[in-house]
Amino acid sequence: MVLSSVLGFPRIGANREVKKAVEAYWAGKISAEDLIKAAADVKKSSWTSLKERGVDLIPSGEFSLYDHVLDHSAAFNAIPKRYQGLGLSALDVFFAMGRGRQADGVDVPACEMKKWFDSNYHFVVPELSEETDFKLLYNKVLAEYKEAKEIGVVTRPVVLGPISYLVLGKAAKEASPDFQPISLLPKILPVYKQLLSELKAAGVESVQIDEPILVLDKGAELDKQYAFAYAELAPVSPKIVLTTYFNRLDSNINFIAKLPVAGLHIDLVRAPQQLGEVLAAIKSTPIVISLGVVSGRNIWKADFAAAIKFAQTAIAALGADRVIVATSSSLLHTPVTLASEKKLTQQQRDWFSFALEKAAEVATIAAVLSGSQDPKVSAALEANKVSIAKRREFESTSDDAVRKRVAAITPDMYDRKSPFAVRKEVQAKHLNLPRFPTTTIGSFPQTKEIRTARAKLGKGEISEAEYDEFIKKEIELVVKFQEKVGLDLLVHGEPERNDMVQYFGEQLTGFVFTQNAWVQSYGSRYVRPPIIVSDVSRPTPMTVKWSSYAQSVSSKPMKGMLSGPVTILNWSFPRDDVPRKLQSQQLALALRDEVLDLEKAGISAIQVDEPAIREGLPLRRSDWDEYLQWAVDTFKLSTAGVTDATQTHSHFCYSDFGDIFPSIQRLDADVISIEFSKSDMKLLHTFKQYGYSNQIGPGVYDIHSPRIPSEAEIIERLKTTLAIIPDHLMFINPDCGLKTRGWKETEASLANLVAAARWARANA
Repeated sequence: MVLSSVLGFPRIGANREVKKAVEAYWAGKISAEDLIKAAADVKKSSWTSLKERGVDLIPSGEFSLYDHVLDHSAAFNAIPKRYQGLGLSALDVFFAMGRGRQADGVDVPACEMKKWFDSNYHFVVPELSEETDFKLLYNKVLAEYKEAKEIGVVTRPVVLGPISYLVLGKAAKEASPDFQPISLLPKILPVYKQLLSELKAAGVESVQIDEPILVLDKGAELDKQYAFAYAELAPVSPKIVLTTYFNRLDSNINFIAKLPVAGLHIDLVRAPQQLGEVLAAIKSTPIVISLGVVSGRNIWKADFAAAIKFAQTAIAALGADRVIVATSSSLLHTPVTLASEKKLTQQQRDWFSFALEKAAEVATIAAVLSGSQDPKVSAALEANKVSIAKRREFESTSDDAVRKRVAAITPDMYDRKSPFAVRKEVQAKHLNLPRFPTTTIGSFPQTKEIRTARAKLGKGEISEAEYDEFIKKEIELVVKFQEKVGLDLLVHGEPERNDMVQYFGEQLTGFVFTQNAWVQSYGSRYVRPPIIVSDVSRPTPMTVKWSSYAQSVSSKPMKGMLSGPVTILNWSFPRDDVPRKLQSQQLALALRDEVLDLEKAGISAIQVDEPAIREGLPLRRSDWDEYLQWAVDTFKLSTAGVTDATQTHSHFCYSDFGDIFPSIQRLDADVISIEFSKSDMKLLHTFKQYGYSNQIGPGVYDIHSPRIPSEAEIIERLKTTLAIIPDHLMFINPDCGLKTRGWKETEASLANLVAAARWARANA
């Protein structure tokens, strides 16, 4: 019999119950007990829903109020010293690590965040050193297994594996210069053994241990560590299903096949080519294969015929009892349910599958493979065949004008008219900015009033003209504040934008939008990715109206704000029938038109954000060159048409850029702004190593935390930065946009930023 499995489930709740409860707790509106109850209700609903859909192996333990890696650090006592001895509850220490805390005499910044592999999910980076004292403060995984069992659902607990946890960590400031987190493996294994033995004692039959590091090149260097670790864990643990996702194992399968594990999960959506090699490696072992045949990263309905073919290949090699069909990864990256969508057309609904629908897909595929005679299974199989055929028919159509325009792209369209040194002189005269010019990344606080006005417009309670007047007043407020506080290069604040990708998608052809398809980005920050369904073009200007209005109410230069082609692509659910390169080229051409229209309207600085360019980098180095070529080219295609006098900006955040720095240089943006404040300024050493000729704005404070940085704190960051970056190349700005912050903290933080810039002008 072929079993079905889901590797993880969205933790947000069908109606964003977790977000609402967490933010209410932060605001002091509900108690910790109320928060825990709200979380318990969401978990119970998820477990019950998966059971109702026929899933055999239901996950538990992967739920989190903020981030699952942070859960792991907190439970294992990997708590940096700055969060200890503050008189905070364990829950408040957990949240302080995730978002910082500045209240009741406590002032601590948040831990660093990074992107989870090549996704838009952010995890909280463990800070480790020789002094880290691992111990099991509480067994969250066991507690959630028991929670589920109490309501009649037997689950398979999920644990982040020891080697992936350590490799994802970073050396804390107090660590020795040559410290490597993986050196702590002998110290952390006893804690894992305790956790797993407690699961086994509670009657857990199997446990999913996630080791996604195995799909990276660095996995090959860790064969001895894997052999050591799993030889230690296997004797005391329930049966271990070693779980990988997002890419292929390549040669790592050779040592994985020798590990004492009961099962192995591989991702066949992202890396279908690995199946043969993996089956050959494990055929002579007792290892069960878990096949990720239903996407955990996209929202397209699975092709049952293709999934069944993969599984039949595995069954032929191993036998049905050694095959599990599963989601490719956790469904964390997908919306909860298609049932919440009321405005999609019937045709569009038939294309998509969200988390609960994917769970049903996995169960149906397993039933077919197990020879089910249930008429409902047969009907589902036939319905899927019809749906896939209809979608393929739709995908076969294209916009000839868009395709011809892509085909007409020439090499000269990627390059500015003059080199940076020439442009810099022209822009200096045109913009007349001071030394250490100050700016922001784009967005200002999205207040309750803004959200209410947008909702009223959507419901038809106010007219378009009334909404426009409201937005004008909000822009004026933002512009006047920036003038008052003393910022140099202004922005309009983006009050009209619901999201930095959705806003553009709504004005481009080729996109479909949802009402409630929320996905967690980090903590309580959720996004609603648009869906690319066909060729993309720009019917009319998208941002010129509001940027022009903002410029009309200020004599200071205004910066136009756009999201870049790679970011719009990566932060949407993309098509799976055409290459990502083609989709990015289409987006770039649409943005090129917008950039030129902004320039014609008198906007002299234009920012095209690409925070997702590093995120989209393939996980295997051998795949990098092709991606970086088209990713950088499409950014340049969108920006290179302007005159020398127009200053182009781009923004990047929460990624390691050191390994692709030559590509960042090749973007040839006049100014780049990069997150620095939570990464221990380590990117500065990358700039020192490679040298950077264009201008740069290192983020001087973390906007993802509510705490307000002092002027002295920002000055200290500037001193560190100035030791590496020449003063004539430096901008001063926050780490990221201010959309999620409140006005009070925004005003205070930017006042301190401007004061620090004045100090720099006087002293540097």
